[in-house]
Amino acid sequence: MQITGKNIVITGAGSGIGAALARRFAAEGAAALCLADLDGDAVERVAAGLECRTVALRVDVGDEEQVKAMIGRAGEFGPIDLVCSNAGIGTGAGLEAAPEQWAAAWAVNVQAHVYAARAALPGMLERGEGYFLNTCSAAGLLTQPGDAPYAVTKHAAVAFAEWLALTYGDQGVKVSALCPQGVRTPLLAEALEGVAGQVVAAAGAVLEPDDVAEAVVAGLAAEAFLILPHPEVAEFERRKAADRDRWLAGLRRMVSSVRD
Repeated sequence: MQITGKNIVITGAGSGIGAALARRFAAEGAAALCLADLDGDAVERVAAGLECRTVALRVDVGDEEQVKAMIGRAGEFGPIDLVCSNAGIGTGAGLEAAPEQWAAAWAVNVQAHVYAARAALPGMLERGEGYFLNTCSAAGLLTQPGDAPYAVTKHAAVAFAEWLALTYGDQGVKVSALCPQGVRTPLLAEALEGVAGQVVAAAGAVLEPDDVAEAVVAGLAAEAFLILPHPEVAEFERRKAADRDRWLAGLRRMVSSVRD
């Protein structure tokens, strides 16, 4: 997919990767952008700096009715070509995570992708074309020490993206799963106070959001299922599949070094 002339929805667009995607897509000549974020003021600021047709909405992506309304509003620009389901949250918690934390992680990191697909897919199927970019994180392919809800829900996000691709790929609907490691975002800044963020920082380069946007544009052009701004994630996943016990032992050593 080429971005020029496309109508695009981006959630989590108030900062980080979502804001970087908005800027890059506008520069690439997108026809219109529907930007959504729980922080309405932040997403308004992002929209104000873009030179393309834009609407900024305050949306809780864990609420299906709000997601439906968002897709409906985006549809006022014309057929939706690309939905970037990018919003995500972490908890920094393990077994002590409260039921409310698990529920919130599931709602934002998994159900939001489901809600976006339910709302936008019918129009795409009718036209025989459309694209979903779901931000799933390298944690969805590997894991996330220090944050059980995040690790589990991001695995589920990858699984849903795979299911979406295999179910609707022959009907013209493309799907990509964006799986970066460390990215300099507010989410990582919060996580750096705990084991989760420290392990991410120790695992490799921390990219800027604009670097991720660059990888996304290239990945969409190639229509690749996995978009890996950190290419080494592919090798990490290969090692995990080849010898899971060895991979787990190595990860335990990394976690121990961070804690020490």
